[in-house]
Amino acid sequence: MTTSSTAAVAAKPLTKKELLKFKELLDEKRRAVLDRARKTLTEDMQLDPSDLPDEMDLASAEYNQSFEFRLRGRDKALLGKLDLALKKIDDGTFGQCESCDEPIGKKRLEARPETGLCIRCKEDQERDERTFG
Repeated sequence: MTTSSTAAVAAKPLTKKELLKFKELLDEKRRAVLDRARKTLTEDMQLDPSDLPDEMDLASAEYNQSFEFRLRGRDKALLGKLDLALKKIDDGTFGQCESCDEPIGKKRLEARPETGLCIRCKEDQERDERTFG
């Protein structure tokens, strides 16, 4: 297969069936993020010093709580990306790279349906981040 025929395969637009599959996948990921957030608020964030016998246990519990908050901060960013991807499905721009406007490969979308960049642009972004910190 030549490079031009490979590019032609990659440029093939997503079908309605594929878009529906990605919408379901994004909805499922969104529900999982919200479920984790609810669990954190109802179970993981209740720190009662009287339940902890000494200062080390209290410090450990506070560290774990802080770690949970950082994880939820990442989930908040992921939730924004999921919502944006769902909006793109609705407006017909899902699967299009935000940087170069080329189609994002289906394998990449299957791995990270919330992505906004094709693999080439993502690699360029990561290289720039390593170079410029």
